[in-house]
Amino acid sequence: MTTAARHNVATDGKDHIIVSATIQKCYAKDGWFGIRGNGGAGDSLQDLPRPVPGHLGLHLLQLLQAMTNPLKRAVTALWSMLMTTVVFASEDGRPNFLFIAVDDLRPQIAAFGSEHAITPNIDRLAHEGLSFTNHYVQAPTCGASRLALLSGRIPTHKRHLHNQAIRSEIGDAEGHDYITFPRYLRENGYRTVALGKISHYPGGIIAPPKGPNPDPRPEVPGAWDILKAPTAKWGTEQNAFFAYAGGSSRNSLDGNVPPFEAADVEDTGYPDGLIAEMAIGQIKSLARQDKPFLLAVGFYKPHLPFNAPQKYWALYDRDKISLSPNPFVPIGLPEKNTLHRMGEFNKYKLGREKAKPGKKLSDDYARELRHGYLAAVSYIDAQVGKLLDALDKNGLSQNTVVILWGDHGWHLGDHTIWGKHTLYERSLRSPLIISLPGHKPAKGKIEHVVETVDIYPTITSLAGLPRPAKLSGGDLLSEDRKLTAARSFWRNSVSLRDERFRIIVHGARFPEDVELYDHHNDPEETRNVVDRFPNEARQLFENARHLELENEDS
Repeated sequence: MTTAARHNVATDGKDHIIVSATIQKCYAKDGWFGIRGNGGAGDSLQDLPRPVPGHLGLHLLQLLQAMTNPLKRAVTALWSMLMTTVVFASEDGRPNFLFIAVDDLRPQIAAFGSEHAITPNIDRLAHEGLSFTNHYVQAPTCGASRLALLSGRIPTHKRHLHNQAIRSEIGDAEGHDYITFPRYLRENGYRTVALGKISHYPGGIIAPPKGPNPDPRPEVPGAWDILKAPTAKWGTEQNAFFAYAGGSSRNSLDGNVPPFEAADVEDTGYPDGLIAEMAIGQIKSLARQDKPFLLAVGFYKPHLPFNAPQKYWALYDRDKISLSPNPFVPIGLPEKNTLHRMGEFNKYKLGREKAKPGKKLSDDYARELRHGYLAAVSYIDAQVGKLLDALDKNGLSQNTVVILWGDHGWHLGDHTIWGKHTLYERSLRSPLIISLPGHKPAKGKIEHVVETVDIYPTITSLAGLPRPAKLSGGDLLSEDRKLTAARSFWRNSVSLRDERFRIIVHGARFPEDVELYDHHNDPEETRNVVDRFPNEARQLFENARHLELENEDS
């Protein structure tokens, strides 16, 4: 952060001299806080180790103690202004960004109201920042949701809704018109690093599901200075994504594995612990550079399999873990719907029971699975804590915006579903937290509806960059931002979620192809009430029809 001001110091004739002191530069660099000034008599540069994590008042108090009087008085004259306006940033005044993506994370964290989840580190982030409690993704699958995140654009075509969407639209597409937000930051002076899973492929490199990659290519060309993901004992990034502690994976064993594991290992016994170690190393390195940075860290859990070190399983008493409050299909479900056969869940051939739409798993098995999910969430929470601590230790907490995002939700037996890939609340709602040092408001719960595509324009605004063309969202921090309803898409269906209703439209017939849920009275979406609210349903139906996706042959 650079600032300048002139301060004329008066004299009483005996104890002081008249001096014109100019603060030329206030800066934070390499863990040091400094002021460059011209106050006469050798007051050219004052440097002090920057306290970590510390507060601005402490920085300035320690700095004042080391200064000679003329420059000290100049700094004192700016005290009030600095206390309210300074955000420590890189030398050019722009903030750094730590972006944390968590795979398959529904709002199963204590700060979002979870009854069971033990998530002290994410809670800390939420309490210090802004929690968007009604954030919705554009699509309930990894690749499509991340395409919307990176591009800031809602899907307009059915080809945007599969897990290869980023590869087909960006990685393999010559002359594509997507300028992703990491590429945009990179082209505007940011150092960009991606670790783990940020796009669809772990490590961001297009790769086959098994074996080595003979032709490694980035999934998002031009976006990253560094791309990394652990391979370790699992051999490939893809194997590591489905890792078991002994070195096997769902891929290497052709699905002959259970859907969860609780190995007695350290955090680095699974890949997410290694990703956290990579990220800490990058934080140390980035703290020594002059350029602002985007560090994107994509954790794999709680994506299936629900594998986590045993100590995180031990945090929970399984007998006290509740089951889904709505383990039934909605009443009044139309013939066309987004219930599915849970192919992803059933790939784990050693699971005790197979999941089928409309049929509950046994209570014991359902509770064991929910236990595994919670353990995986707590495991990721611990890794998030390590990153926040690393920012503190390296003097970056006061100049780094931290964003935590879940790429979509996940059904834990809700509507009899074990997985994502529906247009219901449990599949589309995910956590979004933004920690904004020096910003007002800096913290609190934001309860109005927001979307994943809002993240891109928010980042560009915080970076002080012009808004790129073709973005579908708005700045989350703008007071005049208004969103009528969050937009989501899957297969041939469209969903709109406003402050009260969710409508899901499966076709052209009204009301036969429509589901409507009243969240004021039915937050678990147990009953289709399209017949009870015909006027509201008709208006939402017409709005949804305007969002219908193009077909492949159109």
